[in-house]
Amino acid sequence: MGSEEDPRPCGDQHFEIVFDEGPPPGRQSWDVYFMNIARQVASRGTCHRKHVGCVIVRDRIILATGYNGSIRGMPHCDEVGHMMENGHCTRTAHAEQNAIAQAARYGISVDGAEAYITASPCWVCFKIMANAGLKRIVFGEFYRDDRIFDASEHIGIELAMLDTTDELKMFVKGK
Repeated sequence: MGSEEDPRPCGDQHFEIVFDEGPPPGRQSWDVYFMNIARQVASRGTCHRKHVGCVIVRDRIILATGYNGSIRGMPHCDEVGHMMENGHCTRTAHAEQNAIAQAARYGISVDGAEAYITASPCWVCFKIMANAGLKRIVFGEFYRDDRIFDASEHIGIELAMLDTTDELKMFVKGK
């Protein structure tokens, strides 16, 4: 216990700094770390046709997450079935849309942020992300729409793919 002047309990105040032998263990890169979180977020998706997760980050801090799911308060595909149009389920909002909507709902700006998405954005999601001010998009697999490459180059959004081997492949270098 402490002295009468200092009633706080006392612990062992003697310490030494010890370094482990051998090289330090490897740490994941920030890209791999955030993509792994996006993969976990995707597991919440409610349309089993495609589970997609999105994590929006600025300065290595997560601002918002989203997964593909129905409009808030509406039934999900896994409850009432898919709403199909031209071979695509349209019941759900996409992961990127939900992440940006989550940020907006709570007054969080995504201007200058990065997005980690388990699949490349569709053209509509890409346009929303560009107009919201995202500066970098890292995706896990290519999904359908190659218009994102030319548009990224034209407007200066960095675009990269982080494949399942955690190798980053840069397509467009940002401005």
